[in-house]
Amino acid sequence: MVGTIINVMAVLVGSAIGILVGNRFSDQTQQSVVTGLGFVTLSVALANSFATGNVLIPLFSIAIGVIIGEMLNIHGRLEGFGGWLQAKVTGSTDEGESADHHERERFINGFVTASLVFCIGPLTILGSLNDGMSGDSELLIIKSALDFFASMAFAASLGIGVGFSAMSVLVIQGSLALLGYFAGNVMTEIMINELTATGGMILIGLSLILLDIKHPRVANYLPALILAPVIVGVATALGIDVYPL
Repeated sequence: MVGTIINVMAVLVGSAIGILVGNRFSDQTQQSVVTGLGFVTLSVALANSFATGNVLIPLFSIAIGVIIGEMLNIHGRLEGFGGWLQAKVTGSTDEGESADHHERERFINGFVTASLVFCIGPLTILGSLNDGMSGDSELLIIKSALDFFASMAFAASLGIGVGFSAMSVLVIQGSLALLGYFAGNVMTEIMINELTATGGMILIGLSLILLDIKHPRVANYLPALILAPVIVGVATALGIDVYPL
């Protein structure tokens, strides 16, 4: 889990720098920074989404995955956890003694948005699995460098909640590293392609939030990331060609 620890430190340090610098910027500048991150996120999302060789796989993964996510209310639970963290950090109560509603929403938005950005994508999945299987941290070190600069930009605009997304990175990437350690090399190239494409399509939803176009409950789509490689694995076991001509 060396790569995960490096990634967590990168997010923490980047967030700290962003918080220190962010106070120097006007609200308009901070909003422009978030919009710029939306442009970048959308570009990465579109590039990843084209990795699929059969669009039916991410289609079914997302459609079924979001039903599961809505039933489990993953997004609501993530926001609730962010609100709990904010209350612990600021000492606020239900009566709002220490923090106003705006600051609470800003903290939750920063925590949830950064958690999703840092934990969705092929580098997260593949890097963590490689780290667990072989101790190869190269992909996570690359991701750490990207997350360092992203966390600075996010924290400058969205505040201290971004720093607490390091907890999400630790839990999710740490769990994937442990899975890689115990499960071994089970991901095929087709599984990786469809996982990448599905993650890219989910990131499109996150970019819409950053661009203030629409506000989908992105976390509720996360089960699709599990379903995409599972669908490929089941189809392969049944002798179905998932990449028909």
